[in-house]
Amino acid sequence: MPEIENVPGPSPPASLPPQENALFGKYELGKLLGCGAFAKVYHARDTRNGQSVAIKIINKKKILNPTLMSNIKREISIMRRLHHPHIVKLFEVLATKTKIYFVMEFIKGGELFAKIAKGRFSEDLSRKYFQQLISAVGYCHSRGVFHRDLKPENLLLDENGDLKVSDFGLSAVTDSIRFDGLLHTLCGTPAYVAPEILSKKGYDGAKVDVWSCGVILYVLTAGYLPFNDPNLMMMYKKIYKGEFRCPKWMSPDLKRFLSRLLDTNPQTRITIEEIIRDPWFRKGYKEEKFYDDEDMCFKAAKEDEKLPLNAFDIISFSSGLNLSGLFDGSENNGERFVVEGSPEKIIEKVEENNGERIVVEGSPEKIIEKVEEVVKGENVRLKRRKEWGVDLQGQNGKFVVGVEVHLLTDSLVVVEMKRRAGDSGLCHELWKKKIKPMIMGQPEVEVSGD
Repeated sequence: MPEIENVPGPSPPASLPPQENALFGKYELGKLLGCGAFAKVYHARDTRNGQSVAIKIINKKKILNPTLMSNIKREISIMRRLHHPHIVKLFEVLATKTKIYFVMEFIKGGELFAKIAKGRFSEDLSRKYFQQLISAVGYCHSRGVFHRDLKPENLLLDENGDLKVSDFGLSAVTDSIRFDGLLHTLCGTPAYVAPEILSKKGYDGAKVDVWSCGVILYVLTAGYLPFNDPNLMMMYKKIYKGEFRCPKWMSPDLKRFLSRLLDTNPQTRITIEEIIRDPWFRKGYKEEKFYDDEDMCFKAAKEDEKLPLNAFDIISFSSGLNLSGLFDGSENNGERFVVEGSPEKIIEKVEENNGERIVVEGSPEKIIEKVEEVVKGENVRLKRRKEWGVDLQGQNGKFVVGVEVHLLTDSLVVVEMKRRAGDSGLCHELWKKKIKPMIMGQPEVEVSGD
């Protein structure tokens, strides 16, 4: 697997055959788009279809700090679950012994920050961008993702002038919430950070994102920050007290709306649901449904499961989306990375843990039918979880076993067993002696479990 250390010149036209030194045999790197402390972003061309992509290249030696590694792992796990027209798409993650590669949607227009630096926007244009921002943020919140670093530098504009949210490296998910129902990690960009973060008493991820959106809207319409001071501590005091003034050119409706967004009390601060009902926000607004109701969520889950698993999905099977193989280059711990190849070879890269997964021939429907046949003769209750998933509960709730089927190829599926609760011995007895022998149609390929 060759690794390109030097960046070639501009990408050749899509009609040319792929170069021999293309990254992973399929991406030709072009000009440098941006550079940070730990990563560089390049424009690249997919040699298979000529599509432009952006590739963020992270040097593993620069992220040895556990916090930095954690941020990158979190960014991967979050971006793979987000599919929204106003969020930058992550296509795949690749790795070598020394580098990690994020292959992402290429956004032509650059940062919103570069546009606003030339002067403030009209109220109508600001509203358009704010509507798109709220659509993306509301979608994230409905899926348990909180960005926590919203600012114009992390908002990009595509070739049509539409907004795209990027950089989820500081994002949090609902799993990060403590027993008190709050997040506690101090993060964000000073000028856009919510006052409750400064108090260090815990905060609601959705509320702090709304605050940051309010600061962004102020910057778009005013052309400068609402809370600003050369002295950082003085700026924090202004944020904590909510001391800001709206310029005279802002409309009364916008001033009122901003006062609700930049409310220092998170309990009374406007919510996403209230934002989309506000008269100022709704002007010219085209409704985008980002909160799926239960039926839509169920439908989406079923549709997702009908898609074959790719290498990225298989790696995500690791416990807690364990992506350590992308980061650990030591020989003692081995190395896992995303490669092209057969599903069986890719699956071998996933480390063993406590659960069990096997690969068998057959359709998901047939596998579930076989599981149902097994439990008919046992004192076990069956409950459907998804189209291709069931929970099996032993007598008097002594144990609960989950069985899920994932489509791998047209003829292969991954059957996943998880002990959800109760006696592990009884769980494994049902699986090993009853279910597994029934569904095995060929010698098994064992895969890591949870």
